[in-house]
Amino acid sequence: MYTLGIYIYIAIIKLVALFGHRKAKYMLEGHKEIFSTLKEKIKDGTDYIWFHASSLGEFEQGRPMIEKFRAEHPEYRVVLTFFSPSGYRSARNYQQADVVCYLPFDTPCNVKRFLNIVQPKMVFFVKYEFWLNFLFALKKRAIPTYSVSSIFRKEQVFFRWWGAYYRRALRCFTHLFVQNEESKELLLSVGVKNVSVVGDTRFDRVAKISEQAHLLPLVEAFAEDGKKIFIAGSSWGPDEEVYIPYFNAHPSWKLIIASHEVNEERIKSIEEQVRGYCVRYTQATMDEVRSAKCLIIDCFGLLSSIYRYGNVAYVGGGFGVGIHNVLEAAVYGIPVFFGPNNRKFQEAQQLKACGGGLQITSREEFENKMAQFDADAALVKEAGEAAGNYVSQNAGASARIFNVLGL
Repeated sequence: MYTLGIYIYIAIIKLVALFGHRKAKYMLEGHKEIFSTLKEKIKDGTDYIWFHASSLGEFEQGRPMIEKFRAEHPEYRVVLTFFSPSGYRSARNYQQADVVCYLPFDTPCNVKRFLNIVQPKMVFFVKYEFWLNFLFALKKRAIPTYSVSSIFRKEQVFFRWWGAYYRRALRCFTHLFVQNEESKELLLSVGVKNVSVVGDTRFDRVAKISEQAHLLPLVEAFAEDGKKIFIAGSSWGPDEEVYIPYFNAHPSWKLIIASHEVNEERIKSIEEQVRGYCVRYTQATMDEVRSAKCLIIDCFGLLSSIYRYGNVAYVGGGFGVGIHNVLEAAVYGIPVFFGPNNRKFQEAQQLKACGGGLQITSREEFENKMAQFDADAALVKEAGEAAGNYVSQNAGASARIFNVLGL
């Protein structure tokens, strides 16, 4: 039934691609090149480690492991695969991987062909990736296979009475490196004992990003007049309805907004909502940003460095499908706001618990909490320190994984 489901999924992808679905078209185009890319780049007599990430977020979780391998074990080469077009297209030129391609659809034929070419010495699946035919084949071939930064919840299929087939997949892992004790207990409850609680490798990633943050002269010029800076990252329309009105009424603050989607419609929507002079990052001059009320980041790749210029941050998505990466902001020791859809995000729950993260459910609640920050600078400092300490205290998952592996 599982394999039949994979074939049905492939048919659906082909169908929606015919009707112009952009991501489906990207995926099919990329899949046409998988095996030719592998045959071209995989070298005989070379030992490969295979990392698989679903999308860009999981790739960021896996990067500390990849880069630690490259630094400490240069005898290995790295194959990096993705499921989603957004992950692949963002990381296809990643220099720390020797081969970057899509993961072939999980059919028995594709699995056999892929493993025969790559012949990996070790395999690492990041967080939520459980492709059953691949896992069963890796187990049969006795290839060490690990789950990294995984997190489990009782509602997942593995822990349902009808999930026995999927529980078999969990037993294919040589070891599972999970984020918390709850995940370990759930796995133990179904007889999976090869588990270690090591935390989340994303903490290692954001710590490294903060150490390597780029100097951004335009952003520095925007912030140099001494006004307080509020940074909204991965922002969506519903987020902007919550936070923009406060800053329209409080000229002591300046806004930096990085929309989750960068297109003309989204940027114009932001410009129409903000009262005051808005400039776009890619079009602005130094003089323009110095006099601007709002700096709109109309490109990708800068947000993780931009947070360092903020006094307070807001991470979007919490009024929609779910919040984005709160750790990218928290690492700089600033308070982080986010919306209510955060229950499945452990880092958000823990940030709230330590006082570094602030959940808001409405415009009124946001304005009340911002008014408290405006009235008490010590409160902002205290929340920011809590956020920064939370990140620094939870770093080190990659080193703990390497210790268990004996590397």
